[in-house]
Amino acid sequence: MSPDVDLTAALPGPHPLRNGFLRLDQRAFEAVASRTWPGADPLLPRLSRGANHGVLWFAVGAALAASRTPRARRAAARGLASLGLASLTINTLGKRSVRRPRPVLDPVPLVRQLKRQPITTSFPSGHAASAAAFATGVALESPAWGAAVAPVAAAVALSRVYTGVHFPSDVLAGAALGAGAAFAVRGLVPTRAQHTPPARPRAEVPALPGGEGLVMVANVGSGTSDRVRALCDALPDAEVVECEPGDVRAELEKAAGHARALGVCGGDGTVNAAAEIALRHGLPLAVLPGGTLNHFAYDLGVEDVRDLCGALERGEGVRVDVGRFASGGRRGVFLNTFSLGVYPELVNERERWSPRIGGWPAGVLAAVRVLRADRHPLEAEVRGRRRPLWMLFAGNGTYHRRGLASGRRLDLADGQLDVRVVHGGRRPALRLLSAALAGPLTRSPAHAAVQVPRLRLSGVAPGTLMAYDGELTETEGDLTLEKLPEALTVYRPLPGGGLFS
Repeated sequence: MSPDVDLTAALPGPHPLRNGFLRLDQRAFEAVASRTWPGADPLLPRLSRGANHGVLWFAVGAALAASRTPRARRAAARGLASLGLASLTINTLGKRSVRRPRPVLDPVPLVRQLKRQPITTSFPSGHAASAAAFATGVALESPAWGAAVAPVAAAVALSRVYTGVHFPSDVLAGAALGAGAAFAVRGLVPTRAQHTPPARPRAEVPALPGGEGLVMVANVGSGTSDRVRALCDALPDAEVVECEPGDVRAELEKAAGHARALGVCGGDGTVNAAAEIALRHGLPLAVLPGGTLNHFAYDLGVEDVRDLCGALERGEGVRVDVGRFASGGRRGVFLNTFSLGVYPELVNERERWSPRIGGWPAGVLAAVRVLRADRHPLEAEVRGRRRPLWMLFAGNGTYHRRGLASGRRLDLADGQLDVRVVHGGRRPALRLLSAALAGPLTRSPAHAAVQVPRLRLSGVAPGTLMAYDGELTETEGDLTLEKLPEALTVYRPLPGGGLFS
């Protein structure tokens, strides 16, 4: 060890303890640096360089996102968010709190040493923090992907000692900080596993080995081909019908005539049509998410082919509530949400522009155009009192929000409509934003919220736009919303392979 390096400055506390700890750390460093590891010399230095500035983890995140599965995309996003927080903490606090010199490179063979040695202080290891943050973040969202990423993260952390740029304690401290960053991100944005809906009330549904008796109707307009192929591979005896959006309802009606279970693959609007037909025919519904948002399937706990096929093979299902609306002679059901006011107008504007400029740009443009337009709030009589409303939202089940995450339903059979009203006023954009920020509150100057099983609105002007599960229609007079408790039977995997936990 070089005589001009004072490692005792690296730790606070009495010198005997510091010196003993640092001697142990130095011996561990020398043991790793002097040992020959088969195959490590060409691999670990490259891996260490590849992780500079998080490049390796951004590449892994992109590969996960390219898999096109919701769980993998969420895992990638959580891993990168955790990495960002860990890097911010390391660079603002970690490196400045303990100014520890880098190890002396005498015990490290030249072939292992990095061509460019880092010039920052040694404690803690930023590479180890980033690796642990990314791997832990991924694992919190998807244990399977986390297990795949963990060996790479461990190798990056080991490489920092192997190449001689960190002491083992630097790496351990960095890894602990990185894991802590991932858990901090989970505190702000909970994982989907923390929102798993209760597996009740359980329903008796037929087990369909190989998919025999299932007729799956897939909306090709939703880009469902990959999932349909995976379903056919997993359930070779299932009947699969792929059709254009305009033919979905007719094919669902045809399928309901001979199916033991009605299946649907598409977005929320397609699932809504299938639910209405399954209700009328008394059939259990198998939902395979295939659209952009897939709110019902994800809140149900079905994210991919594996989830659905397991439930079908084992005969696992639950009963869920359905919302119903009626206005004059116009009736329908909704599995997710129903709304009046600004939101239906935004949906209408978005549908006008999306064929020309794409979905997300059309959504942004629609929001700008609708909120900037000179308009008056909707007038309706709610609970005997006439009110100006910018928006009325009714959720099929109570929506909850934890941390910064958007609202989700934790119980799809709670018997309640989650009704939220944004009051009328002079500035709709400001009121809508205030209502969104005050989401967990039941009442504020901008909005009010209440949970009821039934709601009646009088005085709604005929022709007023209303949206349900992303579909649009118009009112024909007074409007009634109500719950149909536990009306629909759906397949979903139960905890423990069918046992309640």
